[in-house]
Amino acid sequence: MSETPYNEAVGRRLRSIRKQKGLSLQDVEANSKLEFKASVLGAYERGERSLSLPRMQRLASFYGVPVDQLLPRDDLSAQASNHGIPTGGVSIDLNRLEHDETTDVVERFMRAIQIMRQDFNGRVLTIRSSDLRLLAGLLHQSEESVVDVLSTLGVEGTA
Repeated sequence: MSETPYNEAVGRRLRSIRKQKGLSLQDVEANSKLEFKASVLGAYERGERSLSLPRMQRLASFYGVPVDQLLPRDDLSAQASNHGIPTGGVSIDLNRLEHDETTDVVERFMRAIQIMRQDFNGRVLTIRSSDLRLLAGLLHQSEESVVDVLSTLGVEGTA
């Protein structure tokens, strides 16, 4: 991949994550205490400028995402994520999780799903039926009781 198309692909990822966070370029500039100027971040997002690795790490930290999520996915991983699993299941309000042993497992599981799907809006996440099966195994619960466990935690809502 030549440098310009790769910079553009990185820029699309940066823009996607910023928008998922509900931030404008000016919001990033203000909230980062001017570390990331709107004009420079815009140039990154358009693929006109390259990010240094230390700057990429600071931007990932600012957005609260792993550094590798700022990089474009290769074709094989993109195909793997679009394999047609139907949506459905349960929507989780991530802001309502209270911390105990069970919710720590649920929260780590939800963060893993966010990374896998590259969905960083951070507010609500819909997990699929197959995700519920995995979560049931992690919590040593039956598939039917996972929804009850989530309801008990106060984070469940039907999709």
